[in-house]
Amino acid sequence: MINRLYLSLFLLLTALSFKPDSGPSDEQFKNPSQSYGIRCWWWWLNGNVTKEAITRDLEEMKAKGFSGACLFDAGGQNQRDNADVPEGPMFGTPAWRDLYRHAVKEASRLGLTLSLSIQSGWNLGGPDITPEEATKHLTWSETKVKGPGKIRQELPMPKIKDGYYREISVMAYPAKANHNRKPIKDFKFKNASEEVGWSNIPDTRPLLTDEPAVLGEEDATLKNVITLTDKVKNGVLEWDAPAGEWTIIRLGYTPSEAEVSTSSGQWKGRVLDHMSEKHFNRYWDTHVEPLLKEIGPAAGKTVKYLQTDSWELGGINWTEDFAAEFKKFRGYEITPYLPILAGKIIENREVTTRFLADFRKTVSDCISEHHYGLFAKRARAFGMGIQPESAGPHAGPFDGLKNYGHSSLMMSEFWAPSPHRPTPERRFFVKQAASAAHIYNVPFVGAESFTTIGPHWNDVIWASMKPSADHEFCSGLNLIFLHTFTCSPREMGLPGQEYFAGTHFNPNVTWWNESGAFVKYLSRIQYMAQNSRFVGDVLYYYGDHVPNIGRLKEDDPAKVLPGYDYDLTNEDRLLALSVKDGQVTFEHGQHYRLLVIPDHGVLSLKALRKIHELVKNGATVLGRKTTHTVSLENYPASETEVKKLADELWGAASTSSGQHTFGKGRTIWGKTAREVLQEDGIQPDFSADKKLDYIHYQWGKADWYFVSSQQKEAQKSEVEFRMTGKQPELWNAVTGEIRPITNFRQEKGRTIIPLEFTPNGSWIVLFRTPIPETKQGNAVSNFISYQPVKTIEGTWNVSFNQKWGGPEKAAFKTLTSWTKRPEEGITYYSGKATYQITFDSPTPANPYLDLGDVQDVGVAHVRLNGKDLGVLWCPPYRISVKGYLRAKNNMLEIDVTNSWRNRLVGDRGKPQSQRFTQTNILIRPEWELLESGLLGPVQILKGE
Repeated sequence: MINRLYLSLFLLLTALSFKPDSGPSDEQFKNPSQSYGIRCWWWWLNGNVTKEAITRDLEEMKAKGFSGACLFDAGGQNQRDNADVPEGPMFGTPAWRDLYRHAVKEASRLGLTLSLSIQSGWNLGGPDITPEEATKHLTWSETKVKGPGKIRQELPMPKIKDGYYREISVMAYPAKANHNRKPIKDFKFKNASEEVGWSNIPDTRPLLTDEPAVLGEEDATLKNVITLTDKVKNGVLEWDAPAGEWTIIRLGYTPSEAEVSTSSGQWKGRVLDHMSEKHFNRYWDTHVEPLLKEIGPAAGKTVKYLQTDSWELGGINWTEDFAAEFKKFRGYEITPYLPILAGKIIENREVTTRFLADFRKTVSDCISEHHYGLFAKRARAFGMGIQPESAGPHAGPFDGLKNYGHSSLMMSEFWAPSPHRPTPERRFFVKQAASAAHIYNVPFVGAESFTTIGPHWNDVIWASMKPSADHEFCSGLNLIFLHTFTCSPREMGLPGQEYFAGTHFNPNVTWWNESGAFVKYLSRIQYMAQNSRFVGDVLYYYGDHVPNIGRLKEDDPAKVLPGYDYDLTNEDRLLALSVKDGQVTFEHGQHYRLLVIPDHGVLSLKALRKIHELVKNGATVLGRKTTHTVSLENYPASETEVKKLADELWGAASTSSGQHTFGKGRTIWGKTAREVLQEDGIQPDFSADKKLDYIHYQWGKADWYFVSSQQKEAQKSEVEFRMTGKQPELWNAVTGEIRPITNFRQEKGRTIIPLEFTPNGSWIVLFRTPIPETKQGNAVSNFISYQPVKTIEGTWNVSFNQKWGGPEKAAFKTLTSWTKRPEEGITYYSGKATYQITFDSPTPANPYLDLGDVQDVGVAHVRLNGKDLGVLWCPPYRISVKGYLRAKNNMLEIDVTNSWRNRLVGDRGKPQSQRFTQTNILIRPEWELLESGLLGPVQILKGE
């Protein structure tokens, strides 16, 4: 039993001690301000929107507690056999801009924050992108000539696209007779002509190696490569060739196959060159700046962020001034090594591999600086930030964290359960974005949320959406962007027009009126996380190789889980670290006990020099001794310096595991980060005897943990926190309830708390009020135990909405699924039905109403004796009725809402004139009826 006196004293002490700047506000947690609300991908599907629909959407967002939306014009309505919808005004046209101005005006009126996707669809580009402005691929041809003597030879034209080709270089080297060798391994990835992974990101470090070298296998040495570019005119080579047979490579570039994806109407075309400032500026000046100027002071005030979607344009490996950029970034000329880009081995496999690593890193630098960096710069001129999905999850030729360095809102994505993404590594990607926010000191970690491909209108909030969000909250998420909220004009009917993917979450879903309770749950957690600093013990440097993208938290590259947490960093931010009190620390104060480096023995010279400095100043670094770089920068002298620095840092490192002291710090190898922390006496920050996930934050003097059970069954667990000397509190983000934890013990620097979790349940455990470290919580339990005192039986009068085919009223003598009723109008019913019953009941001192099972969305709105008790949306469907339950003639009303699925199944195969529903989404033959309604048992419980 919870100690009520303890609770009263706790609330009084909290009220007296609370200061606004000392941590979270109880009242703000219970009722978060609008600014902490979720946002959404506001899909303008095929441009088919109206001013009326725009106003309705924004007013409904405001009413449900949203803080804003990302205006996203796109198509996709007819993918996967779905029907088309009417084509609206094309992005950027006068008619489209009229709708856009209306949206901005309405958002301003309502105090909502907008982001704007700067095109229709994704893969930035459009109908006016010329071949010169498009993303580019290397292309080449090869021929043989014999000398000695003057040669006039027409060189074969490489494979080109759109009739566009520009020469980079023509080169010759002595041909080898009967030259047969293994090709460069994974060459299409190494020369950045293809993405390495499509949402299932592999470890890309193998790109730093190749097949074992064979003596004499090289195609040429550097000194034997002759540049003949100035001897070629109109594709004809005129050359006084030396004796022997020569291989001639004609290397140039042409537009890639990349096209704008999933766009509305006629917004089709090539993808913009993501390495060119010139071409981005032209696109901006033509398409973006006019939109921003059109809204005047609302740019930067209402429209605060600009958006582009995830990289899905494949590989990209050249731009007009790439040779100069390569010299700028890498410090040496690219020309002698160009045959490598045609798959040739120059000097040897090691030199070739080193050059290709430099080449990919330069591609990444150009993308980061000349695309995303320029994007941010142009936005800042309007007082705006950017929020592109610039760091994956598709493994393009870039460093994800480097790209994130330009963002003012780190945007990632995660998926709800979906046949298209069935496993965690294909669903969850927020950890990298959260790390970026922590290392760059950016407050917002956003995500395109609840994406799916396949399901439509059958998502169960507590079973699919909540655990997906909770998983990513544990990774550092603090701003949900629903995917997707489709704008659907009234004339498109119900459920209306929809995108082929995503969890449908807009005013057209049946449960929209009840959705505010779930939105408030998300907003409460966002309120806490947006104001807090992440606590992690480990910083993992993920190397300077390209591609380089972080994935889900459970990847755990430092091997620190479970019980500890970590961030990722890239080379740029590694170079910004200093040491304070033995911890590696960023300039804004984010700090970590342990720096971990990759275990493959490769570091750039810049990184190794920095690690040398950090260890000398007192840092602890875990990782295998560095043996070499994979770069031609300052090569081979670089390797001499590597050996010197590595010997100082690691000593001989002759054992499989060990440590070496250097300066004030040390290096350790052959162990996991978790083992090192435990050997150093650093206890786990969190541990439990059941499978739970967590994240730890600090806000002022308060520490708090979000703890999530990802289990569909209820469970109990004894949970330990690396915290002592503060009173633990239980904050319930579902209800807003705050109460002290009365059953706990403090021992050996830890607070140990027995917790109970509902299915897919979660808690916030907060520590803020000082107590003696000897104080123990001696209550029997932190949770009420429930005993049934009454099962509500009898005939339930259930009313349906006749507009959707249901009867006005039906009598349910037993609680059963609508799909098992004989009435067709109930079997195929979708929407809200109201259950009513009158009952007598015992009146225990602490009574609760338990609804039992609620299907299919799992949403119920409860009223007892005229008192609105609110919306229940997750198990247990239980609520206190203290003060409202009486012994006689209780009137209970329960609104239960199911999804659109059953009505759609009932309409399947019928002509539109006979359907209740109207939508472009195909009612698929495999769709089945879903159990729906109040299934019970409905009981009165006594709580003790």
